[in-house]
Amino acid sequence: MGHTPEAGFAHEFCLNGLADRSEVYGPDRSAILNAEAFETARATITGWPGYAPTPLVSLPGIAKQAGIAALAYKNEASRFGLGSFKALGGAYAVWRVLHRSAAQAGISPSEGKAFAAHAAELTVTCATDGNHGRSVAWGARTFGCNCVIFIHETVSEGRKQAIENFSARVVRCKGNYDDSVREAQRQADANDWTVVSDTSYPGYTDIPRDVMQGYELMAFEALDQWPHEALPTHVFLQTGVGGMAAAVVAHFWRRFGADRPVFVLADPLNSACWLETIRNGAPTVVDGDIETVMAGLACGEISELAWSILEKGADAVVGLPDESAVEGMKLLADGRYGDRPQVAGESAVAGLMALLAVSGKDAERAALGLTENARVLVFGTEGATDPLLYEQLVGLAPDEVGS
Repeated sequence: MGHTPEAGFAHEFCLNGLADRSEVYGPDRSAILNAEAFETARATITGWPGYAPTPLVSLPGIAKQAGIAALAYKNEASRFGLGSFKALGGAYAVWRVLHRSAAQAGISPSEGKAFAAHAAELTVTCATDGNHGRSVAWGARTFGCNCVIFIHETVSEGRKQAIENFSARVVRCKGNYDDSVREAQRQADANDWTVVSDTSYPGYTDIPRDVMQGYELMAFEALDQWPHEALPTHVFLQTGVGGMAAAVVAHFWRRFGADRPVFVLADPLNSACWLETIRNGAPTVVDGDIETVMAGLACGEISELAWSILEKGADAVVGLPDESAVEGMKLLADGRYGDRPQVAGESAVAGLMALLAVSGKDAERAALGLTENARVLVFGTEGATDPLLYEQLVGLAPDEVGS
């Protein structure tokens, strides 16, 4: 039951031995993400020009092939014209940085000229595989501060140019994503810049918390759009450093407690920091070559804040090979099984492909309670953020999909 040709790739599956559905969300997690801070983020972001909820798309054809009752895909490709969910986090964190800095200087955002002059003196920076840096750069240009973005050796020229289009200075440095994170921090310390990162580490949590709070809006919208009377039974979430997954889990956990869905993480096998962390029951760094076609998920170190939520909130993790991502992009572009075609980037489909991977394995289905009555939510976290690479991988230009 539930076997699809797309799930014929080797994957790894690991239940989270620390997961506890009876655990209350509690004050420690509320200090990271909470309802009051979310309402502030929601009011702010929904007030920006160009805001619109992204679509929640039903995929009944794939659902039938996977042996489940329903499947919904939250397509983030249109988010603020930036092509990914990251627009919700990085730009919101930039806004919060400027507000805090102005408040310390005794300046209110309502003081237009004074606020603009203050913002123009500030510089934000971060490391990125593409999407987060684009969001930070867009936020910096929108709100009037300076921006320097660090990328590592294998970030594509298309993604570099997309960041530069928002007036940011882009610096390419040696090594992988985690090396670029360290270089961004070094340069920020030397130049009195503010790092706006989507990953947290000891001593650096306030800004990543703002980023994650912005991401929660995606979960709120998905629930508001959910077409079924009953909640999703399962949510599959791609990881990277884990901020997006933790934000979604936190939102459901706070609202539904023990009645929340089963949460399954999806990790590239080439940079499986969450797979190893869940397997070991403690944060685990993956060293060496962590490059993957799922560029936005190419991270060797998890976020400290994300672990605080996912340690007990994530139920399992699936490790996926790179070929699964390419197959997922083609599956959606083709409109295979009669579904409406969708444009999905390389990092958008890991959750979907994790669902298909486990759907063909009876033992894994049983471990997750993934029955024929399951209602599954996945997040398509990016569109074709590098159109040339998309065409190389899929065989169609993004604007040809569905034509």
